[in-house]
Amino acid sequence: MIQDILTRSICAALLATLAACTTGGGQTVSAEGVVQGNGLAPPGAPPGTCWGKIPTPAVIETVTERVLVTPAKTNPDGSIASLPVYRDESRRQIVTPRTDRWFETPCPPAFTVEFVSTLQRALQARGLYAGAVTGNMDAATRRAVLAVQTADGLPADVLSIKTARALGIVAVPRDPA
Repeated sequence: MIQDILTRSICAALLATLAACTTGGGQTVSAEGVVQGNGLAPPGAPPGTCWGKIPTPAVIETVTERVLVTPAKTNPDGSIASLPVYRDESRRQIVTPRTDRWFETPCPPAFTVEFVSTLQRALQARGLYAGAVTGNMDAATRRAVLAVQTADGLPADVLSIKTARALGIVAVPRDPA
């Protein structure tokens, strides 16, 4: 009886803690234990969606300019009395600002053993994955995802919704007619 009460108390405490935190992957979890998203989204993203991002670093260049310190002095007859004096000034300037490229991903609850196994089989069928179908999102699976997405212009090893739909493992939404 004491053990049963202790177990219930621990479960209640864990549920309360879960309600107020995010999981290790940054997923927001409701009091009911439902994953609401991965906590990473672009402005205006619909609630409950999950996103990945590819940061593009800023392009910075160093610009060196020659600045006139003392102008040339001329004599009344037009000859040069003293040459001009210059100094070089270097500064860094941003050519292209840093940007984040956002892409929607399946939310982590979708990444079941069955889902990842289906992903591995879809990648195998396209000759992109030669490993065993394990249901684990391992390094070989991520490399295959990276290969298929890079070919489509998305250099990320995190599976995007677009790629999942193209592979036929996530349903394509209907267009309202």
